[in-house]
Amino acid sequence: MKTLLIYSGGLDSTTLLHYLLDRKDEVRCLSFDYDQKHKVELIYAKYWTDKFNVPHEIVSLAGIFAGSALTGDKPMPQGHYTDISMRQTVVPNRNMVMLAIAASKAIQANCDAVAYAAHADDRGVYPDCRQEFVTAMDAVLGLCDWKKLSLITPFLGMTKKEVYKRALELGVRVDKTWSCYEGGETPCGRCGACSSRQEAIAS
Repeated sequence: MKTLLIYSGGLDSTTLLHYLLDRKDEVRCLSFDYDQKHKVELIYAKYWTDKFNVPHEIVSLAGIFAGSALTGDKPMPQGHYTDISMRQTVVPNRNMVMLAIAASKAIQANCDAVAYAAHADDRGVYPDCRQEFVTAMDAVLGLCDWKKLSLITPFLGMTKKEVYKRALELGVRVDKTWSCYEGGETPCGRCGACSSRQEAIAS
């Protein structure tokens, strides 16, 4: 299968990259620069695509998204990933925009599927990581071209802990992934993404 992966360079999408390669998919990667504070993640994405010699494109969505702590001047909320405060990190309709662009790129590259690494712990915070959203988008991708395009989300029913376990099984160097929502040189250890990662690794 020829698959285009929406790839951030984080733990989840890097594990999905390894998963797709392990099952012998022909993989292309698509990353996005959307004015995120944690743009350092793209360096980690490049590390893995270079390592595996996977085609990799970075598309700019600069100026499109606003109103989120990830892209604007709002302070980054700290604490547990599922706290209501973490909804401040929602980037409005981000995944639909990214999936639409990914679908166009996938069709141009004659891919069979688009993949992204939503998991079960995302559902309470991010509306575009729910099963209902994935089901609807899979239907849309299947209709947007004469050739059927599928949406692959193999981690949708898995917790972050289970994704981390899968990463270890696939031999992912977790230290070569980036999860922190802040844009520093080292992870802050306090934001929701850091908390979620730490809990998954520690459990």
